[in-house]
Amino acid sequence: MKEKFYQYIQQLQDQITTRLEEVDGEAKFQQDLWERPGGGGGRTRVIEHGRVFEKGGVNISAVHGELPVAMQKYFNVGDVDFYACGLSLVIHPKSPMVPTVHANWRYFEMYDKEGQVVRSWFGGGQDLTPYYLFEEDAIHFHQVCKTACDQHDAAFYPQYKKQCDDYFWNAHREEARGIGGLFFDRLEETTEKTTQEWYDFVTTVGNSFLEAYVPIVERRKKLDYTAEQRTWQEIRRGRYVEFNLVHDKGTLFGLKTNGRIESILMSLPPHVQWVYDHQPEAGSEEAKLLDVLAKPKDWLTVNG
Repeated sequence: MKEKFYQYIQQLQDQITTRLEEVDGEAKFQQDLWERPGGGGGRTRVIEHGRVFEKGGVNISAVHGELPVAMQKYFNVGDVDFYACGLSLVIHPKSPMVPTVHANWRYFEMYDKEGQVVRSWFGGGQDLTPYYLFEEDAIHFHQVCKTACDQHDAAFYPQYKKQCDDYFWNAHREEARGIGGLFFDRLEETTEKTTQEWYDFVTTVGNSFLEAYVPIVERRKKLDYTAEQRTWQEIRRGRYVEFNLVHDKGTLFGLKTNGRIESILMSLPPHVQWVYDHQPEAGSEEAKLLDVLAKPKDWLTVNG
């Protein structure tokens, strides 16, 4: 399975970077091949200073070796070896009218000292972080997520949508990082779902990413914006950074397993502000966004 999934994410990386270059129309992804001390490596692709995308990365990696003690405690396992592969992306557009997007799809195995697989699972998801709220865009993103889930199990969308709302929550701010999407982890083989069935589900979600995001970018990339709106974008980016450095488990795993720091921190935007006790004007579009972030919303019901 690990070879099959790694081949899939290689192809998906090609598809996504090619399409995003077309959308930008100017900048190209720069590729960086790297090796990890201890085992494995990856293929990082970064786009910067584009017409549409200010900074973004679409990275794949496959790493292996001894599971560090800190991660043994986290997973509640003993002295085991591991293999992890996945695709992780974050795209920060230049315009505050275009949302930031994050996605990842990954596969993990643990081995005993005889080399036998003792556990394996899939994880991943995709979520949207707007700076100005267009309800049409939120509905579109969530509808694509639901359609992908419904191909496999009607219970998946509400379950993984809630897990996304719970996970991407800046607890120290009491607000969501964005408007959610899907988040799932520890998708292990059971009597109800085989590993192949989980693979089929995760790849369906991965294949839906461009459909979920690109139409939103195309709708918003040419909208005018002010210097004040750009400042608001940079303030909100600060909250994005806070989540990734304080709460994100993927960042923690990368750091604890001696991952490549440039690839781990490619999710951080190039221009960010922290303004002391900043409060938007009551009734403003900025305040409207904060109202939604304070309480996750069901975007697919008739009344919102």
